[in-house]
Amino acid sequence: MAHEQQERYSDLVLAKLRDSLVLKDGVVFNNDYEGKPSAGSVKIPVRDAEVQVSDYDKAAGITATNGTTTYQTLTINKDKAVGEIIDGYDAEAVPANLVADRLDSAGYSLAKTVDTDGATVLLAEGTAYNAASVDASSAYDLIVDVRRAMSKANVPTEGRYLLATPDFYAMLLKDKDHFVGASGLGDQIKQTGAVGKIAGFTVYEFNDDTAGLMFIAGHPRFAARVKEFSVPVKLEDLKDGKHIGASWVNGRMVYAHKVLRPKAIQNVYAPGSLTATLAKGSAEGTTIATISAGNTGTTYAYKVNPTARATYNQTSSSYSGTALTSGTTEIAVSVGDVIEIVNLSSSKVVAVTYVTAAADKIK
Repeated sequence: MAHEQQERYSDLVLAKLRDSLVLKDGVVFNNDYEGKPSAGSVKIPVRDAEVQVSDYDKAAGITATNGTTTYQTLTINKDKAVGEIIDGYDAEAVPANLVADRLDSAGYSLAKTVDTDGATVLLAEGTAYNAASVDASSAYDLIVDVRRAMSKANVPTEGRYLLATPDFYAMLLKDKDHFVGASGLGDQIKQTGAVGKIAGFTVYEFNDDTAGLMFIAGHPRFAARVKEFSVPVKLEDLKDGKHIGASWVNGRMVYAHKVLRPKAIQNVYAPGSLTATLAKGSAEGTTIATISAGNTGTTYAYKVNPTARATYNQTSSSYSGTALTSGTTEIAVSVGDVIEIVNLSSSKVVAVTYVTAAADKIK
């Protein structure tokens, strides 16, 4: 009975999580993998070329070709938990509506966290597309330029998405000639949360204010999300030696994200983002970041695996990152960690970039 209850509670939390995600599975990320996430790693299929088509000779047949699908190991690097106390009730006595409320809240909170981490990986592992400026009169042209870049990278046209930040979405709403609002979409597309369509992209409003970011354009085939409850959600008596007559809702979820083809994920900034590369540090477990473009002055700060991304004009004291000297500062990281680097001018954030620490860039 307890096992069935855990499965039911976990299913309810997952349903709320799926409904609350902005970066939805099947829209922004695929869930193709082999293995069990709770084991610590899975295999992700990566295919950069399509099946080859050859002329058929009735006498000689054809020469078989080798498949181009490879499998990449993805380390599960996120482990999140929920654990909320319900005081005054033993587990058996908690009212059903209170349990439902806590499960609903757990799903919503997990969705926000998973979305934040997923978007950070898209920014770190996708391709930065820097525009000098953009306004309502030039927004469509910018999208068309990004569309061209994706087409040249052989990204399928069917299934492309565009995550528009509030500022950029406002520009699209002013474009009466090109932007097709939600009323012009089919019911199936609207159910995914889409707000419109433009230049072949299905548009989603992405409530994000990362410094300089206008939108993210991509295709779910080329970014993976892996998630699983490593400890199913359950409601049980709290026996911690401190609480009397209390229970708690608790569970653990592990997950990870991975971009499989950088050119298929276009992160569009205006006026632009920093350009940074990583190299091995001299101390064990460190990497060094070198900024080569996009900066105003040479004052930088960084965070590893930020829980919230830097915003434009955010003060240095509010950002509260660690000072970074380009090409010198050694940053302690593990494989898969995302480093956020900000450029500060007059003690305010003016540009940002994200880079993922790969094994060959860590001492």
